[in-house]
Amino acid sequence: MSDNPKVSTKNTRHQGKGVFVKERITKGEVIAVFDGNIYDHKSIWTDELRNHCIQFERKKWRDSTGIARLINHSCEPNCGIKDSFSVVAMRDIEKGEEITWGYEMTEDNLYWRMDCSCGSLSCRKVIGAYKNMPLATRRKYKGYISKWLLEEYA
Repeated sequence: MSDNPKVSTKNTRHQGKGVFVKERITKGEVIAVFDGNIYDHKSIWTDELRNHCIQFERKKWRDSTGIARLINHSCEPNCGIKDSFSVVAMRDIEKGEEITWGYEMTEDNLYWRMDCSCGSLSCRKVIGAYKNMPLATRRKYKGYISKWLLEEYA
């Protein structure tokens, strides 16, 4: 799947590049897919990879050849993860809005952490492993959390 033609990248105020809606997106639409190279815990990791790949097994991560790697985190995201690799709209998203997803929806790595500057009212300030995601937030994002985490924590 290629990137959704209804979105494009541009600079954000605080987070470098981001992905923004050019034409209304409806709930359930796929925005982008992590479809790139696969890495394991023995791979040579750069900051670029560490900050743009998503985890899909205990010791495996995948990058994107498209815009998925540029979608920023938010503690109040408008997208989530379906199956293991698709970034999908959790609600209708209007023209001009930034596409965001919650990075803890895929990650359960003990070593990766990120200071959050999303600015949402419910900002958790530090983002990391799925197990740190509050239970109420997990319930709220039901259906939009990576398949491997649901199986791991079943």
